[in-house]
Amino acid sequence: MRTGRHEPWSLLGQLSNELNRIYESVPDRADSSSVVTSDWIPAVDVRELEDRYLIIADVPGVLPEDIEINMDNGILSIAGTRQGDAQGSALLRRAERPQGHFHRRFSLPESVDAAAIGARCRHGVLEITIPKLAREKPRRIKVEG
Repeated sequence: MRTGRHEPWSLLGQLSNELNRIYESVPDRADSSSVVTSDWIPAVDVRELEDRYLIIADVPGVLPEDIEINMDNGILSIAGTRQGDAQGSALLRRAERPQGHFHRRFSLPESVDAAAIGARCRHGVLEITIPKLAREKPRRIKVEG
C-alpha cells in the first residue's frame, strides 16, 4: 500500500497563481513592468534616493550571465532565464520553484543618466543602480547698468 500526503490546498494555490497571471495579462490592469510571455515574475523593489534610483530584484538560481539588461527610449528592460534541474522532471514529486524565462520593464524619468547605469548580482539578488543627472543649481545673475 502506497501512502502519501494529500494536500488539496496546493491545487488551489496553483489555480490562484494561474488566475493572477491571466488577470495581470488583461490590458489596463496589467503591471506594465511584466510581460505576459514570462514563465515567472521576480519580485522587485524600486527605491528613489537623493542621487539615484535603485532596482532590487530577487532572482535566485539565475546566473549573472543569464541576465540581460537593456535601456532604450526611457524603458529599462530586465530579462533572464532560470535553468531547470539537470536531472530532469522525471524524479520530481513537487515543483514550486518556477523555471524558464522572465522579463520586467520599467519606465524611467528623463532625469536619469542612462550612460551610467550599473548592475551587479550576488546571492540571487540583482541590484541595478540608475544615477540621476546632476541638477543645475540656481544662481544669481548680476545685472550691470
